[in-house]
Amino acid sequence: MSDYYTKSLEMHRQHNGKIAVTSRVPLETRDDLSVAYTPGIAAVCEAIHENKSEAYPLSMKGNSVCVISDGSSVLGLGNIGPEAAMPVMEGKAILFKAFGGIDAIPLVVDTHSAEEMIALVKQIAPTFGGINLEDIAAPDCFVIEEALQDIGIPVFHDDQHGTAIVAVAGMENACKVSGKKMEELTIVINGAGAAGTAIAKLLRCVGHDPEKCTPVKEVLMCDTKGIISRSRSDLNEFKIGLLNYTNQNNRSGSLRDALDNADVFIGVSKGNLLNEEDIKRMAPKPIILAMANPIPEIMPDKALAAGASVVGTGRSDFPNQVNNVLVFPGIFRGALDARATRITESMKMAAVHALAGAVTDVSADQILPDPLDKTVAPKIAEAVRLAAIEAGVICPSFAASHSALPLTPKSAS
Repeated sequence: MSDYYTKSLEMHRQHNGKIAVTSRVPLETRDDLSVAYTPGIAAVCEAIHENKSEAYPLSMKGNSVCVISDGSSVLGLGNIGPEAAMPVMEGKAILFKAFGGIDAIPLVVDTHSAEEMIALVKQIAPTFGGINLEDIAAPDCFVIEEALQDIGIPVFHDDQHGTAIVAVAGMENACKVSGKKMEELTIVINGAGAAGTAIAKLLRCVGHDPEKCTPVKEVLMCDTKGIISRSRSDLNEFKIGLLNYTNQNNRSGSLRDALDNADVFIGVSKGNLLNEEDIKRMAPKPIILAMANPIPEIMPDKALAAGASVVGTGRSDFPNQVNNVLVFPGIFRGALDARATRITESMKMAAVHALAGAVTDVSADQILPDPLDKTVAPKIAEAVRLAAIEAGVICPSFAASHSALPLTPKSAS
């Protein structure tokens, strides 16, 4: 691990970060300058002034996403501030480009006010085709995302929904290995923040079409004090809201009490939380997604030795890496290709099924595709594009020709 830290510091110092701005057009002659800038550019400005939707084909807007953060919840590092968050936003930008052919611009802002962030995103929205909210702490991340759903472009908090989509897709395939059925699962989620909340909603099909989403039997959410239940008096409004779709039998107790006879453990919390005895408390052939980074809640060898049928982590040095890069490039590629005005629940569920279906040979060591598999994003993009069209969330001026935009733009080549 320390070797990667050293190499990363050296690489970033050598290159002054990871991204650069390059031109798509030549600037070698006076004619080049006249076409790319003045006087020719005046015609482009006038065309957009007459019809704002022309900004999509005539500027970067049609293939761009802003990756924006306040640095309040970065990786496992916490609230480290906007400057320290920039390397992660740059990393996200190069992943957008490599896997989705999308030009992503990193932007970090010096505010911890949800209201200020909402206002800022609305002000910059004319520049971009989509907004990826990144590394923003709960509960502000919920408030910000919800308030930005009607600004005319997709706004997506990847730490919530990207994580949830990958986890649920992995769960679908893990059930094929363990012989369990989604609708019969009792699932324990440890970590009631952004990711845990979104996973719970997706597993319980909150807001989803029941014909396209199979809710699991039960989800028990745990925080540092144990099971979130109606018996507790220390819950904030967001944790109280979780009880609308979790812990239907009002169970109380510790995390270990929650694990009794549970089929699945999903960890989005902290490392080294569980041991072999905790796994043995669970139902036979349990599924373990221990996603804390860099140290999972339990190491895979210990979970497997204790009887787990499938184990996934957030790490690339173990099988079944639950990595958001499998999702967000395809989600935004599909949304941009459809010129969607928002990302709906049906689009998220389309991404779940497309991601699960991208694994042709499901096994205990392969419930998800390799994060470096560049065939995955186009499959998700097409599923998301079609779901956006079906949901009717296409920009009105684009609806008549929704199939005209190619799946893979020139910028991806």
